[in-house]
Parts: sequence; structure tokens; C-alpha cells
Amino acid sequence: MRHAPSCEARALNGREAGRRAFLTATAALAAAVAWAWPSAAQALGSRVDVQVIDRETADTLALYPYRGQHFVAGRPGSRYAIRITNRTNERVMAVMAVDGVNIVTGQTADWGQSGYVLAPWQSYDITGWRKSDQEVAAFEFTSLPDSYAARTGRPDDVGVIGVAVFNERVYRPAPPPMPQPVPAPSLGDRSDSRRSESANGAPSNAPPSAAKSAQAAQPAAESMASAGAARDAAPEPAERLGTGHGARESSYVNSTSFVRSSSRPMELVSIRYDRYESLVRAGVIPQYGWADPNPRPFPKSSRSAGYVPDPPSR
Repeated sequence: MRHAPSCEARALNGREAGRRAFLTATAALAAAVAWAWPSAAQALGSRVDVQVIDRETADTLALYPYRGQHFVAGRPGSRYAIRITNRTNERVMAVMAVDGVNIVTGQTADWGQSGYVLAPWQSYDITGWRKSDQEVAAFEFTSLPDSYAARTGRPDDVGVIGVAVFNERVYRPAPPPMPQPVPAPSLGDRSDSRRSESANGAPSNAPPSAAKSAQAAQPAAESMASAGAARDAAPEPAERLGTGHGARESSYVNSTSFVRSSSRPMELVSIRYDRYESLVRAGVIPQYGWADPNPRPFPKSSRSAGYVPDPPSR
């Protein structure tokens, strides 16, 4: 729970004022260094914070910005977690994908699939591919051929973590209709009404046909077939990292209902990852030019149920 800072004011003597001035100058210098050094950022997102945690060292991996994207450097063989924090006072749903695969269902990822629902201000570490309500298969950095996506025949989008954030629809009862005054018709009005009905076979104020109403209410279908059509076709380096299907671990979740407020996410967070040496060679650390392979966090439009299936045996 966040508390408002105290408004109490205290007078400072000369020594205390000098110490505060020194601390302020030191903090300003630290902030300037942090701004200049790309590894200072550790979380990404506005409605949610997304962080990548090295579970072997408990370190939050630094984010390196490059050409409008953000990268983290993973260590081969280490397990990692995706820490997601709801920064709002409402429930949100986070549909999450690793290497273009939904981490709950194991299907090629689309943001219309299953995800995790977070309570207001809740933070949760997601440590693996969801196998059931009680277990996950640990996320671990591994070589691209050993990644879960590659072993299930989907190597094109290895190297990216995606989070699609949805707001919850809030139902509010409609206000009752206002009563309308009904004037008393004169004899001439009733006679005219009867003549109109007998001449036309129906009342003159009959509602429009159902066909016209249906034609006016036709919705426009949303297409996602063109998503990722302009992907870069650069060859994939053999040493790239992927995410493996690690050992089973206990991880408990419950099912809940969640109605999205829209069909498109309110926020889409994407974090790329690779070996530290590869990012240095590519120019991300430090920032030089690089031919970007651009894997997609949600490469396919599909809806599915269930959990992540096991990869094929070797």
C-alpha cells in the first residue's frame, strides 16, 4: 500500500542543510549516470511492469534499449522467471508468450488466448510453461535447437517475450427510462388514425423492417492475417538463445472468469533476449548497427483451451 509522504516541515541548521545539499547533488549525479547507462532500466510497461529475473542469481536482468526495442542478456543453462506487476487499481489480464508460444496453452501465440489475471497492485513471478493447475515446466535459457518452440516445429520467433494486457469490462446497470407524457387525442386525431390504418393495412408509426436494422448493425470483422507480413528475412545465427522446457516445478493457480473490455490489448510489451556476447557483437551492447531478425511475440491468430503439451521426444 502506498502512503502519502508527510507534509510536516522542519527547520534545518547550517550543517544539516549542507549535508542535504550534498546528498541532493549526489542523487542528481547518480540519476544522470543512470540515464546515460542503458542497463539502469529493469522494468518495461505502463499498466503493468514486466521484468526478467535470473533465478540462479536472483538478479533482475538489465534492459538494453536499441532501435525502439528492449533486450536482456541471458545465460545459457540458467532458469528465469517473468515477473509481472499490475500497476492499476483494477484487475487486468496478461496474455503471455515466449518464443511465439502461449505459455499457458502451448499453442502458437495470439493475444485472444488464455492468460493470467492479476488483482489490483498484485505482483507474480511466472516461472515456466503451464502444465496443470499445480505444475509448470521451468523456463531455462538454452540453445535455439533445444528450445521448446524449435522442438515443436516453430523456431521462427525464438528470442522474444510478449505480454498483451487487457482491461476488464465493468457492467453498470442502465438507468430506467424516463416516463413520457401521453397527451389525450381529440376525436379528429382518433378518426385520422383509424383511416390511416385502414388505408395502409398497418399503423403509420410502424417500426422499420428487421432487415434494415440488421443491415445497419453489421460489424466490421477484425483481421490478423497480415500480422508480421513484413518480417525481416535475415538468417538466424546458430548461437542464439531460446527457452527450453525444463524440469517440472510446483506452481499453483486457480481459474476465474474475466470479460475483456476490448478485443485488442490496452498495452503490448515485448522484450527480446539473447546471449550477452551476441548482443555485444550485434551492437546492442554498446549500440551499433545490426540486422534485426525481428521475431514476433504473437505470430498466429487462434483461440484454444488446455495447457502446454510436452515437446516431442528426441
